Amino acid sequence: MARRSTFADHRAILFDIDGVLTVSWKPLPGAAEAVSLMRKAGWSLAFVTNTSSMSRRILGQQLADAGIEARIEEIFTAARAATLYLNEHYRGARCLLLNSGSLGEDLEGLNLANDDGGAEVVLTGGAGPEIGYDLLNRAFRSLLDGASLVAMHRNFSWTTTDGPQLDMGPLVLALETAASVEAKLIGKPAPEFYSSILDQLGVEPSGAVMIGDDIESDVLGAQAIGMHGVLVRTGKFRAEALERASGEPDDVIDSVAGLAELLDIGHG
Repeated sequence: MARRSTFADHRAILFDIDGVLTVSWKPLPGAAEAVSLMRKAGWSLAFVTNTSSMSRRILGQQLADAGIEARIEEIFTAARAATLYLNEHYRGARCLLLNSGSLGEDLEGLNLANDDGGAEVVLTGGAGPEIGYDLLNRAFRSLLDGASLVAMHRNFSWTTTDGPQLDMGPLVLALETAASVEAKLIGKPAPEFYSSILDQLGVEPSGAVMIGDDIESDVLGAQAIGMHGVLVRTGKFRAEALERASGEPDDVIDSVAGLAELLDIGHG
């Protein structure tokens, strides 16, 4: 257990959503209370996710339905970050989107080329039944023709109430290998993603805590830029993944319900 003085100068907390606060959009025990306590204690909050199945607005509504208050300006998604990146570096370029779900307004400004036209950028999001062979082959051919590969994330799996589900990471790796290209990673654990969130919060890395269920993407990615990383034993957490990880988390707690005790924040 961390000492009280450890967090004396910390001002912000970044919550991963899936596997930390919710599973299949059902709240995990103590999640709503933990968020409320942090807010009342005056911490700046950010809800940070690689989820690419819905827009920030819908994410906020899903969290509200789970009893968790998350304002839209506090929600930071890999999809929104990818849109900002492409509008800055590839404005107007035809983008072939590989993603399960609808991102709506979070893709504002992108020139989606999901017809038979040529693509200048292949943009990957989350895996699902829509990502079949024909679409993957189109992406492969576009990359061979010179398109850039941009990945919202490269998560290998996520957790639902039905168990673990395959995500886009293995397919990104397959495209990189087949086309001899390297994807530009936008979401967690990209340092630029974490840094942009902290910039918007007005907090230095040394003043922020990241809590997640993925040791590599959430926790070690945050620690790499100087944040305090807390791993929870919920969601996709696996003891064997922690044992073979490339580093150690600063703290490990059973669930987000134990966050207030870790940070020594009172309940009343």
